[in-house]
Amino acid sequence: MNISARERRLVLFVAPAVLLAIILRFTLPDGTAPSGAGTSGASDISLARQRAARMRQVIATTPAREASFKQATADLADRERGILQADTAPQAQALLLQIARRVGKTNEIDVRGGDFGAPKTMGDYGLVYTTITFECHVEQLVNFLADLSKQPEIIVPAEERITATNPKLKTMGVRMVLAGVTPKKLVPEKKGLGAF
Repeated sequence: MNISARERRLVLFVAPAVLLAIILRFTLPDGTAPSGAGTSGASDISLARQRAARMRQVIATTPAREASFKQATADLADRERGILQADTAPQAQALLLQIARRVGKTNEIDVRGGDFGAPKTMGDYGLVYTTITFECHVEQLVNFLADLSKQPEIIVPAEERITATNPKLKTMGVRMVLAGVTPKKLVPEKKGLGAF
């Protein structure tokens, strides 16, 4: 088959144009390909301006977001200093009892205990429990609770039972369940039917 000079020139001009059209079709996202309609081009420009404005807003708020993140991280680290640090849940419970006895001793209270409840999870943390008992006067109990709240560890009374033991001496018997926050890894995972 013979190709004339005119047909060769036509192939040389048309082939690159077709190739360019195919490349543009598959490389440009939908809706951004050049079109002959003027309204589509105008809407593409306004859409690009909106995207640029939104991007400027995001870039402008980035330093404030980073500062907020750093502040939140510092606050979390400060609060997590109060987590009971132990290798196991029983060790954390023993530490909780030890702190209660130390605080009781400063208030002249003989804290007795040793009944440990089952650890539980609370969000991203765990809770360990210990039950303590002691006899004291009202002001000693108030001072004990105030001093307990001043400890660097996060310890709270979860349950209290107070009964009058000697009305003449104005003493009372206190049974209190203390809860301490621990890392979640210390609380054993429940296995069995409840795990489904």
